[in-house]
Amino acid sequence: MKTLIRFTLLLAVMLILHASEVRSAITAPLPGMVTMVDLGAHSCIPCKMMAPILEELEQQYKGKAAIIFIDVWQNENEGKRFAVRMIPTQIFFDRNGKEVYRHTGFLEKQAIIDRLEGMLEKK
Repeated sequence: MKTLIRFTLLLAVMLILHASEVRSAITAPLPGMVTMVDLGAHSCIPCKMMAPILEELEQQYKGKAAIIFIDVWQNENEGKRFAVRMIPTQIFFDRNGKEVYRHTGFLEKQAIIDRLEGMLEKK
């Protein structure tokens, strides 16, 4: 009887964890805002090289454009959702949430700035 109760409790905990994982989908792109989503992994070398650039641009474009990093090894569903085949992958979305540009591999800071500025100029 104790084994059955323990098994039931374990099953309940697993269901709760799974349900919370499903609900915690990442909001990207942000509605009404130009958004750049960088899909990579914290342990990927080119992704590590891009991390300080993304942090700087996130501050620079605060309130104007969203810069979002998603670790696809920790969030496998997001990698599938965005059809990522290789990391890092950067996807740029316009204010309406439409994908307008996709790049795979390391993307230099100036290339990101040029893309964001061009998208912000379009109203």
